[in-house]
Amino acid sequence: MAAVTISPKFQVVIPKEIRERLELRPGQKVQTILYDDRIELVPEQPASKMRGFLRGIDTDVPREDDRL
Repeated sequence: MAAVTISPKFQVVIPKEIRERLELRPGQKVQTILYDDRIELVPEQPASKMRGFLRGIDTDVPREDDRL
């Protein structure tokens, strides 16, 4: 875990190892989520990049008779 400092303009720098691992690019948008007492940054992904991420998921789910 890396510590960052909040600037007087309330800006932070994402550490290089995190930027590289998540393949973040300048100008890319991230969603900010307030979760209990922490802030989470979630990179926005284009729908085309998410293609196939559910491949292999089991779609055989028991359903109620009136939910076909």
